[in-house]
Amino acid sequence: MTLKGKAKILIIVLISVLILFASFFSVSKGIMKIIYPQKYAEYVEKYSSDFGIDKNLLYAVIKTESSFKPDAVSSADAVGLTQITPETFEWLKTKLGEEDKNLTLTDPETSVKYGAFFLGYLLDEFGNTDTAIAAYHAGRGRVNEWLEDKNLSPDGITLSEIPIDETAHYVRKVNKALNVYNNLYNERTD
Repeated sequence: MTLKGKAKILIIVLISVLILFASFFSVSKGIMKIIYPQKYAEYVEKYSSDFGIDKNLLYAVIKTESSFKPDAVSSADAVGLTQITPETFEWLKTKLGEEDKNLTLTDPETSVKYGAFFLGYLLDEFGNTDTAIAAYHAGRGRVNEWLEDKNLSPDGITLSEIPIDETAHYVRKVNKALNVYNNLYNERTD
């Protein structure tokens, strides 16, 4: 075989490898979008904007909390897409001035609205995403206690350690999901 013939074969092989790689990446991205969907987008877009939070953070919380199952109920009796307890729901309704007794957290729009409001509230209160995520899971009071403990929070603002393994795991899961959502759905202009 001539040098020219070998060069043609090499070019064909390289092009084939590039096509296979591009196909795999496309299929892989498609599979990831099935695993990390953007369900209830109309509500997530609206309420993340209304309450000034990153929509991908809201998607990450919903994915972590309920995997987009609107009728999900946890062992702690948290309900809906954003897994809010009835007590927290009542408190949030007073913060939003809601008096409608027919609101239910199994309704996707209601759950997304209150989850977005609560996340925004916690982000404003704590000023740190990981701390706000920990508070979403473990409760504001508990996180405020941790922030007062110099062993857990030397600066009183960020947690250097989360003393409850389940909450630490939750924060990692939300951050992993947030990274996936950012990589899958953020448009790049570079």
